[in-house]
Amino acid sequence: MTKKSKTFYINKREIGINHPTYFIAEIGSNFDGDLNRAKDLIYLAKENGAEAAKFQHYTAQDLVSDFGFKSLSEVKSHQSNWKSSVFDTYKKASLNKDWTEELNKTCKEVGIEFMTSPYSLELIEYVNKFVNSFKIGSGEITWLEAIKLMASKRKPILLATGASTEDDVIKAVRTIEEFTNEIVIMQCNTNYTGNKKNLKHIHLNVLNKYKKLFPNSILGISDHSPGFVSVLGSVALGARVVEKHFTDDNSRTGPDHSFAMDIKSWKEMICHTRDLESALGHESKEIEANEIETKILQRRSVRAKINLKSGDIISRENITFLRPCPNYGLEPTSFEKIKGKKLVNDISEGDIIRYVDLS
Repeated sequence: MTKKSKTFYINKREIGINHPTYFIAEIGSNFDGDLNRAKDLIYLAKENGAEAAKFQHYTAQDLVSDFGFKSLSEVKSHQSNWKSSVFDTYKKASLNKDWTEELNKTCKEVGIEFMTSPYSLELIEYVNKFVNSFKIGSGEITWLEAIKLMASKRKPILLATGASTEDDVIKAVRTIEEFTNEIVIMQCNTNYTGNKKNLKHIHLNVLNKYKKLFPNSILGISDHSPGFVSVLGSVALGARVVEKHFTDDNSRTGPDHSFAMDIKSWKEMICHTRDLESALGHESKEIEANEIETKILQRRSVRAKINLKSGDIISRENITFLRPCPNYGLEPTSFEKIKGKKLVNDISEGDIIRYVDLS
């Protein structure tokens, strides 16, 4: 087993709590069966701040049972809007694996990481030479055989945990840890309807549980909810890897377009996240550089309530606490130390009292 670490690299990019959030543009099936369109989306993802362009490698026959879905008439979810059968929709949306080398080459040319989720044992072996990490989709979380095969390649593993229990997640993570501790555990809600009401099902606080259960893993989110409030919330809770579906046009026909982020919202998401990261800062509570002058202006200091003469004794009756408090002034917390002391200088009403004024 490799040495545990709270940071690791995906290619040359270091991932961890003290590094900028890593954004994955899930292109999924949004290339609409067109290689050139897939390449265009890679360029657009890079231009708009994504650090990885992610695809999915599957074939319909290795992913779904045509008979099974046709027999499952009472369960529809987001698939109820699909005009074709589930099998035919997946068949049409699948990526031609012969494009893999070209897509990987395009990603290298534009400087973005090529990433994919392989959905068969054969495809895990096939894509291994093209990827620097593996993304495991939520639906695979109980297929430990496939998880074990990906983990055995000893590359970083990104594990989505939608529609799963804590026990499911623990079993998957322990399987991965047999080979590597370079793991991103991603909170996820696998509902693809794009309905804002789904926000109540995101449960970002699960990330706090993951911190306790898997202290040596990095947190992330794989999100399908509208907008990016869940992304900002997850980053505030410590997530440093974000996966969102990406398209250039939500009105296009296809299973993933409707709930994907478009270019405008994607760019806004990254800008707001970078602002949030800047605001999160460090854990040490200090007076910041931009507060030094405000500290002087807003803090109270010990001041003479009336005109005082040398020889007068400091008491609560003849002093007051008023702003400002220059660096050589005494704060109200100093009063007990100076109470009863004798003045060696005259002090005008409203002026500060200093240690040098006391005997």
